[in-house]
Formats: sequence, C-alpha cells, structure tokens
Amino acid sequence: MTRMSEPFDVPIKDESIRLGQFLKLANLIDNGSDAKIVCPSGDVSVNGEVETRRGRQLVVGDVVELQGQAARVADDDVPDNLPW
Repeated sequence: MTRMSEPFDVPIKDESIRLGQFLKLANLIDNGSDAKIVCPSGDVSVNGEVETRRGRQLVVGDVVELQGQAARVADDDVPDNLPW
C-alpha cells in the first residue's frame, strides 16, 4: 500500500475548480489529457475516496491524491487589486 505524502497547498482563484484542471495545476499530471486516463482508472482519490469523474467540482479544503502525492485546494489570498 502506498503511503500518502503530506498534502501541499495549491491556491485557486475561484470558489471551485474541476478535478482534471486541478490535477494539472498541482503538477500531479503532465498535461490535461492525462486526466482522461488517470480519473476513470480509479487512480485518483478526493478526500480519501476514489473519484473517477474528472469534472468533479473541488472546493477549498479538498485533498486530492494521485500515486502517493497529495495536494490540497487552498484559497488564493493574493488581492486582485481591483477597485470594486
């Protein structure tokens, strides 16, 4: 059994992100098309449960694991400098 690493935080700008996009953003896969392979194969888990839908919406606090590496969806604290 593969032991999960301590999750590292990956900030997102919006309130949610799709699993396939997050896998790429977190550098857990090399390119977006890899999500079409790893998700249906059952290699990805979200919050400890196998997830096969690459379109699943993730929110801040969700932990994604792939091949022993784990990444946590984090809030992007960087202000956007917009006046409104």
